[in-house]
Amino acid sequence: MVKMSAGEFKAKCLKLMEHVKNSHEEILITKHGKPVAKLIPVETKGAVPLFGFLKGSVRVHADITKPIEENWNVLEG
Repeated sequence: MVKMSAGEFKAKCLKLMEHVKNSHEEILITKHGKPVAKLIPVETKGAVPLFGFLKGSVRVHADITKPIEENWNVLEG
C-alpha cells in the first residue's frame, strides 16, 4: 500500500485514480502523518446485469392477451 500526503494526492488526484483502477493498488492518504482516507479500486465482479436478471422468475398460467370477463364502468364510483 502506498502512503502519501493529502497535498500530494490533491496535486495528482486524476492520475492516481487511474493508477488505482488499473493496478488495484490501494493508496493511504495522510494529513500531518496520520491516515485520513484510503483510495481503493471498485470491484465490479459479481455485478448483476441490468437486462435479463429476472429471467425465469415469471410464470404465465393463461393467455395474457385474451380479454378478461370483467365489465368496467368508469362513471360508477
